[in-house]
Amino acid sequence: MLQLEVQAQEQRKPQPMKTAVMVIGGAEDKVHGREILHAFFNRSGGTDAQIAIIPSASREPAIIGERYRTIFQNMGAKRIELLDIRDRVQCEDSAYHEYLEVCTGVFMTGGDQLRLCGLLADTPFMEKLRLGVWQGRLTLAGTSAGAAVMGHHMIAGGGSGECPNRSLVDMATGLGFLPEVIVDQHFHNRNRMARLMSAVSAHPDRLGIGIDEDTCALFEGDGIIQVLGKGTVTIVDPSEMSYTNQPYIGATDPISIYNLRVHILSYGDRYDMRERKIIPSLGEGCVTDQTRT
Repeated sequence: MLQLEVQAQEQRKPQPMKTAVMVIGGAEDKVHGREILHAFFNRSGGTDAQIAIIPSASREPAIIGERYRTIFQNMGAKRIELLDIRDRVQCEDSAYHEYLEVCTGVFMTGGDQLRLCGLLADTPFMEKLRLGVWQGRLTLAGTSAGAAVMGHHMIAGGGSGECPNRSLVDMATGLGFLPEVIVDQHFHNRNRMARLMSAVSAHPDRLGIGIDEDTCALFEGDGIIQVLGKGTVTIVDPSEMSYTNQPYIGATDPISIYNLRVHILSYGDRYDMRERKIIPSLGEGCVTDQTRT
């Protein structure tokens, strides 16, 4: 029992990273400025980048995989491999394992997060990928379903537009790249605030991260989250939560949550996960203590 508690505590700790994990809210710009995709390309080595694309969440993996391959080819990546995993047996493919040893960036596409986890979780391939991320050997990016799987606890589905309640969110086990967070994507675009709050009320030891479309939460090795893209990243911090009735009510009853902290960050804003505080961007229009009246 004690060993399980120690393991649980370890899973909640921010993992050390030398590169970055890019968690994208979906529908990132693939045509015009491609700011987020360029950021992944550059952090993967630019023209020296060796990129692996994992389209396994998609129902049309070959089509979506080729679309990203074309994008990164046009940017000038040195090498791109499509790891079209459609069966768990493929996770033992030595060619895939060898490429993970040399690649500098891995991109997981959108689709169905349950499908992605069903194919990759608890496989030698996933263990090698997770180790590569934590050791800082490669940059990892996931969009939409590829973002949802980042935490240990994963939002697998649910509703929107209601008050927080237990039936609003379906939880499953994710891939654990960022075990201390719970991620929701297409966030404000699909009105998912109550869904994320419902998830956090059930797991108050985790940090809720809601990411809008064409927006990226960039997790860096020093525990800092930085916002890229056109929308916002919502931080739901339960560290000072004093009470919730979540364990005691029916599935459709409203959830009470006291002293929940919520931050909404836009482009350039940063958040320190270890200190649980905002590092604001002092750009045009920002109000500081010195200028506030």
